[in-house]
Amino acid sequence: MFRVLMITCLFSPLARFASADEVRPNILFCIADDQSWMHAGAYGCTWVKTPAFDQVAKDGLLFMNAYTPNAKCAPSRACLLTGRNTWQLEEACNHWCFFPPQFTTYPEVLANNGYHVGYTGKGWAPGIAKNKDGVNREMTGKRYGGKTQKPPTQAISNNDYAGNFEAFLDGNAGKPWCFWYGSTEPHRGYEYGTGVSVGGKSIEDIDEVPPFWPDNEVTRNDMLDYALEIEHFDSHLGRMLSLMKERGQLDNTIVIVTADNGMPFPRIKGQEYELSNHLPFAVMWKNGIVEPGRYVEDLVSFIDVAPTILEAAGLDWKQSGMAETPGRSLFPLMKNLPSKKAHREIVVFGKERHDIGRPEDQGYPMRGIVDGHFLYIRNYETSRWPAGNPETGYLNCDGSPTKTELLNGRRYETDIAGRWQMAFGKRPAEELYRLKDDKYCMNNLAANPTFEIVRQKLEAKMVERLKQEEDPRMDGPSNYFEKFPYADNKGKGFHERFMAGEKLNAGWVNASDFESEPIAD
Repeated sequence: MFRVLMITCLFSPLARFASADEVRPNILFCIADDQSWMHAGAYGCTWVKTPAFDQVAKDGLLFMNAYTPNAKCAPSRACLLTGRNTWQLEEACNHWCFFPPQFTTYPEVLANNGYHVGYTGKGWAPGIAKNKDGVNREMTGKRYGGKTQKPPTQAISNNDYAGNFEAFLDGNAGKPWCFWYGSTEPHRGYEYGTGVSVGGKSIEDIDEVPPFWPDNEVTRNDMLDYALEIEHFDSHLGRMLSLMKERGQLDNTIVIVTADNGMPFPRIKGQEYELSNHLPFAVMWKNGIVEPGRYVEDLVSFIDVAPTILEAAGLDWKQSGMAETPGRSLFPLMKNLPSKKAHREIVVFGKERHDIGRPEDQGYPMRGIVDGHFLYIRNYETSRWPAGNPETGYLNCDGSPTKTELLNGRRYETDIAGRWQMAFGKRPAEELYRLKDDKYCMNNLAANPTFEIVRQKLEAKMVERLKQEEDPRMDGPSNYFEKFPYADNKGKGFHERFMAGEKLNAGWVNASDFESEPIAD
């Protein structure tokens, strides 16, 4: 199905780095777990305090239009690590999968080319990654997790991320290094009310609640608890920056800060809307970025990260052992090179099977395209529930106070604004949103004659790109991605087993999420 370039001979660093390893930059890649793009101070957010992220943006570049190809943890991280779009990764397009052994990651390449490589927290996950001999792979390097600390709330990890980064640096014998800082914050669950009680925030601090949620005390507290966890991620980033400065390593380190997908709230995480795929993204490299402090308006994709890092390390992609990539290095943007063309005119994204809970382990296939002005979405199986089946708890939406508010609005017939439908109801085949005045994707223009030419052009561009990249959704069997197994048996046949009366624990949803009565289409 795919043209996969597999060259086993790894390339030595290019001549400009061959004489002195210390010239090759270090790489610090920092990824929050579930954070939408605008929730950082550098983007103008006032109720989430992110001084470390803001410093990276000030001393580097703040990207205004960075997108993941798939708004869920494991598939999004797979795109970052391989430089390939989600539909080019076989079963790694899915959540909780067996990672295909033929796709090499950039940390694995760096480890084989003279870099000291490690990670702390969450690397590529959730799923299982083994090589062809059945040996566990170090997808993001060697794990560093021995140092712990008392967290500010019971829901926040006790991982001393910065302490483990320090242990990683202490164990390095003078090599250039690559470290993956994978916070498990702000992933659910949260300790309700701690944004106020621990973070010292007020529900009045929030200037705007997305209109597809009820604007009430419960939702605002939920948002502040989310903010507190982003700030925890940022505090460890700040410690890491200080540590590198103390050791004289900050100037020659490329620092990339982002998140894997949007916030874990209804209609965002696991979907393909603006707040799902549009993510925070800042890059700092004091020795390499020309004219720091710039806002980069160009569209960029997560598949651009791996080519950027390999270029920084002086490695040629075709000789690295990695499968061919449609990714494009960010070096021209970092060097502020003059260009008549934008970095990207479009970014295409999509999803297949995320979490469990549909009959026969079905996914909810979607593809989308953004051009900086409009977002177009194609829903391929409109008879299916987009966030998972109601009777099994809408399992592609994390349990939360906000989710419960939406579900109760339908149950008790108080949902006058139709918010349940926006988050959980079935959708039309096509959606089109004008982003400049509809960042929350509330007004579907797909059937509006005024925008018919826009819709046609975006659909044509999307299909053309997907065919070029041999997306099985275009020409292959419709169940291509659904035939791949889960990485364990917990998800296999979940819907059928649940409906047969088997007691099953989904793990990440609340008991109240499961509907006691069938819901009509």
